Amino acid sequence: MIEKYSFGTYVIVYNGQIYNTKELKETLLEHNFTINTHSDTEVLLKSYIYYGKNVVNYLNGIFAFAVWDTSKNELFLARDHFGVKPLFYTLLDDTLIFGSEIKALFKYPGVEKTVDSQGISELFGIGPAHTPGTTVFKDIFELKPAHFAVYNTSGIHIERYWKLHSKEHTDSLGKTCEHLKYLLNDSITRQLVSDMPLCTFLSGGLDSSIITKFAADYYKSQGLPPLDTYSIDYVDNDKNFVKSDFQPNSDTFYVDFISKRLGTNHHKIVIDTPELADALEDAMIARDMPGMADIDSSLLLFCKYVKKDMTVSLTGECADEIFGGYPWFFREDALKSNTFPWSISIKERQHLLNPSIGEKINLKDYIDYRYNESLSEVEILDTDSKETAEKRKISHLTLNWFMQTLLDRSDRMAMYNGFELRVPFCDYRLAEYVWNIPWEWKALKGREKGLLRYICKDFLPSEIVDRKKSPYPKTHNPTYLAKVKGMLSKIMENKNAPINNLLNRKYILQILETNGKAFTRPWFGQLMVGPQLMAYLIQVNQWLEKYEPKIKI
Repeated sequence: MIEKYSFGTYVIVYNGQIYNTKELKETLLEHNFTINTHSDTEVLLKSYIYYGKNVVNYLNGIFAFAVWDTSKNELFLARDHFGVKPLFYTLLDDTLIFGSEIKALFKYPGVEKTVDSQGISELFGIGPAHTPGTTVFKDIFELKPAHFAVYNTSGIHIERYWKLHSKEHTDSLGKTCEHLKYLLNDSITRQLVSDMPLCTFLSGGLDSSIITKFAADYYKSQGLPPLDTYSIDYVDNDKNFVKSDFQPNSDTFYVDFISKRLGTNHHKIVIDTPELADALEDAMIARDMPGMADIDSSLLLFCKYVKKDMTVSLTGECADEIFGGYPWFFREDALKSNTFPWSISIKERQHLLNPSIGEKINLKDYIDYRYNESLSEVEILDTDSKETAEKRKISHLTLNWFMQTLLDRSDRMAMYNGFELRVPFCDYRLAEYVWNIPWEWKALKGREKGLLRYICKDFLPSEIVDRKKSPYPKTHNPTYLAKVKGMLSKIMENKNAPINNLLNRKYILQILETNGKAFTRPWFGQLMVGPQLMAYLIQVNQWLEKYEPKIKI
């Protein structure tokens, strides 16, 4: 929710939540400031007046804000450590236009929707991820996470205020576990403060169970009613679920199990597959670009239904990135791929481009450039083991690229519904500490998130602690494939559909004929295969029709 507040010669526009408002307020009161409201917006502005641009070094929260100082004719912009909250800008003549959505910038006269060769490379080489600081539109940028900017008569000046620094980890395993428990508890309980109805999302997996455990305990300690929890499922998912070694029980089993164990007031949201496909356009609009297809639209619909009763939710997002939970942390083919391990389908991506465009744009060259550029930022210590050094690199890529994509998804899909998602695992203090823990400990007993599992064994049941990682939410209903295949087929029946000018029509028809198997690898991550790729292509056409970008290569 965007708020505005003014004081003296200062005006602030702000979106987010400051989790250490209490401490900031105490400091301000000690220095003769008066606080007239219960809003963190007032505390943030007066903290800026007190600390100046160094205020970012005192903030714990999710935020994007701008402060205008009328006495200096100077604008200060800042974004939180991991970029949970978005902030976009463009320069037109001598004017800075900024907003929390790209579509807001297009409302300003003269701001064009142009996509050049870099935009195409971002969209189909990197997408649905994006290079930090860029967008798919020419001359429209995002303020990078952990950066602030000052805009005045001399132009715009951007500076980084925080990053993960590599240093030797000296704590024992026991002390490490105790400190992690403290950080988790502190991060979660800080984020439970809200004037609005609050809940947690509960998938039955390790990460959401940790969040819910600490939150439920806090509610009990404060004498509050049982914590509300919510889960999402799809029509006939249990009916179509097939047991496997990878997933021996359905998500519903684990959700019911842990909800009863923690004593939460649980609510189940069930979505039908046609609804999931019909929301693809809204999900694309929320991102202002094609995104993670039904992985986006499922969250958009989930937030839409939860919003009827709640306004804020805590989620288990970001634990996999910070603690090493993805397959590419372990798979040799991914580690040696020399590219972003969640999208190694580079040849297929190139082939997807319209041949006339593919002749001018080499996606592999662009991807290689961004990949190596990002890896050059990693600090490797002489004391790092070979495995820790290798995992620092993959962790850096995961935190700065893959996690950003999921954080974009969370905020855009939630805020589209006027709903707020908080991500306690994304606390910068927790990320700083875990960054330097040796990989041999992070992957304790050879398990993904092994250390996180180890510290939870005393307060979560083994059924949850030892559960294998499972994609969530995932529809097992075959009607979804039929739905998106029908939608994409209808688009391709029209040879004048704008997607044909940008992409390879023959290849898309092959993808349709083979139910997506003509594209041999997942488009992105583990989930975007077959039906999800078709859904993504539907979003591409919807984006071209809705936004009508000028393609200039």
